[in-house]
Amino acid sequence: MSTTDTTPYPHLLAPITLAGTSRAGGTGGLTLRNRVVMGSMHTGLEDRAKHLPELAAYLAERARGGVGLIVTGGYAPNVRGWLLPFGSMMTRRRQADRHHQVTDAVHAEGGAIALQILHAGRYGYTPLNVSASATQSPITPYKAHALSSRGVERTIGDYVDAARLARRAGYDGIEIMGSEGYLINQFLAPHTNRRTDRWGGSAENRMRFPVEIVRRTREALGEDFLIMFRLSLLDLIPDGQTWDETVALAQALEAAGASVINTGIGWHEARIPTILTQVPRAAWSWTTARLRPELGIPVCASNRINTPEVAEQILADGQADLVSLARPMLADPEFVAKAAQGRADEINTCIACNQACLDHTFANKPASCLVNPRAGRETTLVLAPTRAAKAIAVVGAGPAGLSAAVSAAERGHRVTLFEADAEIGGQFRLAMRIPGKEEFAETLRYYRRRMEVLGVDVRLSTRAGVEALRGYDEVVVATGVTPRMPDLDGIEHPKVVSYPDAITGRVPVGPRVAVMGAGGIGVDVSHLLTHDPEETRDDWFAHWGVGDPAVDRGGLRQKKPRVSPREVYLLQRKSTSIGKGLGKTSGWAHRAVLKDSGVHLLPGVSYVRVDDQGLHLLGEDGPRVLEVDHVVVCAGQEPVRALYDDLLAAGLSAHLIGGADVAAELDAKRAIEQGTRLAAAL
Repeated sequence: MSTTDTTPYPHLLAPITLAGTSRAGGTGGLTLRNRVVMGSMHTGLEDRAKHLPELAAYLAERARGGVGLIVTGGYAPNVRGWLLPFGSMMTRRRQADRHHQVTDAVHAEGGAIALQILHAGRYGYTPLNVSASATQSPITPYKAHALSSRGVERTIGDYVDAARLARRAGYDGIEIMGSEGYLINQFLAPHTNRRTDRWGGSAENRMRFPVEIVRRTREALGEDFLIMFRLSLLDLIPDGQTWDETVALAQALEAAGASVINTGIGWHEARIPTILTQVPRAAWSWTTARLRPELGIPVCASNRINTPEVAEQILADGQADLVSLARPMLADPEFVAKAAQGRADEINTCIACNQACLDHTFANKPASCLVNPRAGRETTLVLAPTRAAKAIAVVGAGPAGLSAAVSAAERGHRVTLFEADAEIGGQFRLAMRIPGKEEFAETLRYYRRRMEVLGVDVRLSTRAGVEALRGYDEVVVATGVTPRMPDLDGIEHPKVVSYPDAITGRVPVGPRVAVMGAGGIGVDVSHLLTHDPEETRDDWFAHWGVGDPAVDRGGLRQKKPRVSPREVYLLQRKSTSIGKGLGKTSGWAHRAVLKDSGVHLLPGVSYVRVDDQGLHLLGEDGPRVLEVDHVVVCAGQEPVRALYDDLLAAGLSAHLIGGADVAAELDAKRAIEQGTRLAAAL
């Protein structure tokens, strides 16, 4: 019986042989059990030898979950390639020998693993960094030194040595990081390569550096060692590569001995989002579809592929031979196993929020996952089966309560979940209505299904009181928050609308709106109010200035203006820049949308009153009236903890989590982790 007849995702779950073979197949090489690649992510566990046992546990859990090939976080081939001072490296035999605990753990679970070799180039956060030319990136404080011709040759040798050490460490292959704006990209693009020697100038000279790395690595390591090259198919920066140059490079890499071409989209300094939740699913698979016919080796699609259905369609349509899923493997290490077992509806889907993964990485903190706080903490946050099942009541079905209920049930406790509303979700039900945050609905789908599977007794439209909770061994209060309404003259005026009423549409908002409060919720509300509900995928590309690399160098073109259905004023009391407190790796994109949508940003204002005329303000230039139809209040939240207080007054103990515990700017990452940690301790 064929694979097509026996699996729910026949293309995704089909084996493939790599290394030393073409797409048409052949003998030898590395055979993967399916087409799923766990893409490279730097977790922070790579940088110190003492964390290798934790790294091994983290990767082994993904291998156990069925992924075909794992690619590690990036390891520098020399000191000048560091991302951070004393960061991850593969330069010595002693380092390689320690890595056997990682490779052995993955192999024991039936997986394959490749070491990514990454030279940061001018993206290094050290004064030692180097690049093709003496330039400074906009995301690091240090100007790079230009590599000498001898330095280029030494660096190529260091790549080859790192590959040798990877094989010594037990890795099945390597991935050479040639995208995202790191050193190899810096040689390839005129944007950063201003050399006039044999390593710069013409496209042929600019591509010589990566081609020589691959050619010499293949010569040193033989035909059956996997060499994956991560190639930037769209640079999305000025003076990036043309499409013809990208194809010529891919073909030269194949001729030099590359086994697979993986996909990179955009440099880190590009001002176009490539993996954020607002990016459409599989937005970039058209690039691999265009490259694939030009090559005889497999190509791998990546970026914003987060469900088995999307991955299967890419493969079935012939757009790629493999799919790379990075953050989805943080969200659910059993992604592949669940898909293979017909349990795709139980997958904890990555919502592409960046809050616990990339935001942590760029803040030099260990990476994890908002929807799966166990990611990267497999040895310390353990949901072990309980030896004594308890009756546990969880009150409130927002992110914190859902996390606590599911995690406790997974341990074997008997869980009853009380929710006063007719639906689960709490603040997530609001978040999923924001343009670009529709993925948040997937988290609620996951929790809903997991509770069905685990047998959680879910009681909706039920307001639990003290008497109803007396018989439980443990009570978890996750009753959430309520919007804070400021003490302001006219706050009861019909023009004033709470943010839940504005987001849900319970109060239709007029064409001129003032949004009071510019935290995350205020930014989201402003985005919602200025969004064109008819926007298509093509419109999204046009608004961000994504072009055809065959026409527009680097795939970058002039943005198409956004047309807002409303005039919106976004205000805050603080005089700092609006949006400054948003996520490190996503805030810039949210701020760009506000700017492109014509939102008026007014920091440093005092609110005086609301009346029939509108919102009266006091700013640096004196009094002002915004003649608006509505004022949407996004002035924070108050914890809802009356039940908790009642329980304590009745002499009962309870656990307080989520917004009911801390109602500062809403933090789903903290809420879900708090619920999980509590369940692990019960």
